[in-house]
Amino acid sequence: MREQYRSEVLAEGALAPAPMDQFARWFRQAVDGGLHEPNAMVVATATPDGRPSTRTVLLKAYDERGFVFFTNYQSRKGGELAANPHVSLLFPWHQIARQVIVTGTAARVSRAETAAYFRTRPHGSQLGAWASDQSRVVASRDALTASYADLEARYPEGEKVPVPPHWGGYLVVPETVEFWQGHENRLHDRLRYARTDEGGWSVERLNP
Repeated sequence: MREQYRSEVLAEGALAPAPMDQFARWFRQAVDGGLHEPNAMVVATATPDGRPSTRTVLLKAYDERGFVFFTNYQSRKGGELAANPHVSLLFPWHQIARQVIVTGTAARVSRAETAAYFRTRPHGSQLGAWASDQSRVVASRDALTASYADLEARYPEGEKVPVPPHWGGYLVVPETVEFWQGHENRLHDRLRYARTDEGGWSVERLNP
């Protein structure tokens, strides 16, 4: 199964000076283009001995610092990030023949930032953060829903749900950010920002 991508050329001169500005530009275009969940990204982590794992999570914020997502710190990804902070992100925007690929390191955001975001979540999602021991074996779905029901009785709609101590955000600080634009004949554009020793950014073109 193959598809010929027909897109405008991505030229070095058209890029924003910094990768997060370029990401903001592409992200707005993905949103305006009507993509389903353009903030869905694949997060790749690895154990210290190099065994990788991946999963899809939702990007919840981005700024000049990098990319922020939230999760259970006791999950598989949380355990791997505690032991090995190196991480990769992939935004697979297939409908517009684009990808954004990030490598960098992840660190926990402050508890204040976590609490501020937690308060914006729907009530049910707040309860779900308590009900699920993410990545751990559960006896049955009934056991999971029973745990949720207990929490629902303790914290009914309108009741303030405390922020779980084992739950919070990660900030991924990028070291490289690649912008991939698909073209026909597989002559894709791949422009990668790489952080320099001086703290700025260089741009390099990669063969497709």
